[in-house]
Amino acid sequence: MRLMNLFADQAEHTILSSVPDALGARDMIAPLVRVEFPGDSAPPLHGKPAPGRYQDLARYMKRFDLVLSYNWGSMDAVGAHRLLVRGGPPLIHHEDGFNADETEKLNWKRNLYRRLMLPTAKALVVPSTRLEGIASDVWKQPRTKLHRIPNGIDTAAYAPLPAPDALGDPVKQPGELWIGTLAGLRSVKNLPRLVRAFATVPGPVRLVIVGEGPEREAILAEATRLGVADRVHLPGFRDQPQRFVGLFDIFALSSESEQFPISLAEAMAAGVPAASLDVGDVRAMSDPENLPFIVQDEAGLARALQTLASDSTLRARIGAANRARAEAEFGEAAMVRRYAALYGLESPL
Repeated sequence: MRLMNLFADQAEHTILSSVPDALGARDMIAPLVRVEFPGDSAPPLHGKPAPGRYQDLARYMKRFDLVLSYNWGSMDAVGAHRLLVRGGPPLIHHEDGFNADETEKLNWKRNLYRRLMLPTAKALVVPSTRLEGIASDVWKQPRTKLHRIPNGIDTAAYAPLPAPDALGDPVKQPGELWIGTLAGLRSVKNLPRLVRAFATVPGPVRLVIVGEGPEREAILAEATRLGVADRVHLPGFRDQPQRFVGLFDIFALSSESEQFPISLAEAMAAGVPAASLDVGDVRAMSDPENLPFIVQDEAGLARALQTLASDSTLRARIGAANRARAEAEFGEAAMVRRYAALYGLESPL
């Protein structure tokens, strides 16, 4: 959505979803962006692979100048594109991670399907070094086709210190320490694990989990079981994280799987130290000052939170180092320029 808004009137968009009832993010599209959601008038992306479905999708693609596909849910479109060996638009496929069913072991059927269907794609975009390696070694895609484009943010927007009520509810009170995270409330994020680690931290500490999703009740149940429900807050989804991430004294990441977590980059840009499981590109993203708090298991996460919570000087030093690294490595302009070049558009930044 961010790229759509930045490119503004340079392109017209038609969006098909494999989950047509989950289109909440459409509200984030700027009013001036020309976009269409064809719904049932377009061939479905979901369903069993079948020649007829693929032919319908292939015919539908012919009306466009460029096709962008995203993650496993769009692989039928990638498969349909193989039918357009000549006469069709170029397709650029994007992969940014895996769901909970592939956190420990990749699905061999999906790997095989990607190997078979991706050869006609013009390019494959990934955000992390780990996913780049999988695309090359497992999906057997040539390195010349791979484009690793880390997620970028407007780092300057995260610098100002937020007001205590920037999140709305809760409001940060004097003397409180907040451990916070931004995440979809999904099983792959393993947020009950974060609740358990948080419960070991003494003092006037609150856990703030910003996001929405199906695991909400499981998170609250774990907080209740541990007797910390009054200090665990789930305010729901909030846009514009630059307005409130700086309220966190510690950013925490408890995921089973990540690639290049944009939430970590946002916390670093806000000058917040992080305690995280060592997943995806987290270690590579982190400043050396923060590396002792990138850990292997739940017990390590609890110890990292305890140590950071007990030492304000340590938090300030790591936070400053994180901010400097984010400004140097995770700027939005470089990311946008690379996407613009790949898509054949003019960079707005």
